[in-house]
Amino acid sequence: MSWIEQISRYHPCNDQERKDKELILNCIDMFGDVLTRRNGLAHLTSSALAVNSARTKALMVHHNIYHSWSWTGGHADGETDLLAVALRELAEETGVRKVHPVFADIFSLDVLPVLGHVKNGQYVPAHLHLSVAFLVEADENQPLVVNREENSGVRWIPLEEMAACSTEPHMQNLYRKLVSKIPRHSQAFPDGSVPTEEENISGDRP
Repeated sequence: MSWIEQISRYHPCNDQERKDKELILNCIDMFGDVLTRRNGLAHLTSSALAVNSARTKALMVHHNIYHSWSWTGGHADGETDLLAVALRELAEETGVRKVHPVFADIFSLDVLPVLGHVKNGQYVPAHLHLSVAFLVEADENQPLVVNREENSGVRWIPLEEMAACSTEPHMQNLYRKLVSKIPRHSQAFPDGSVPTEEENISGDRP
């Protein structure tokens, strides 16, 4: 399945996701470069919401640019395997590598505003992140590594505290939504394959 088809087949959970999905698809249709930062107006990012096996905590980093606790993620930069991008960013930002997707499908679609800021001595104008996110499960006993270029801290945070740990109102709303969507138990198939989100909810294959 292509990355565009993966986004197109995503089932929004609310009106925000419906409208953001429509905008993301419109950007894909309008521009030929949303997978890269060459598009200074809007481009694809991929994030991982990493939870522990008990589904009680999320792994967050204290972001150097936003000065706030945040989930992990980064720019697609031309990569079409968006799950691979999310997992790579998670490993680079936290040191965590023992991880597997809870769903094979996208967990959340969001259009996130980014204010103008300075990065590596260069000014980056305000733009939009067309955010694709995946829900993954990680072993919370793994050692955590702070990537000083990206963040100043890494820690497991109780799910009910995620929103309060953020200083950004739009991200607080996002984290509340994400927490409300997390299944509290796993429904793995006997063959060990990863279920889609619909299969995880129903417990059956389509």
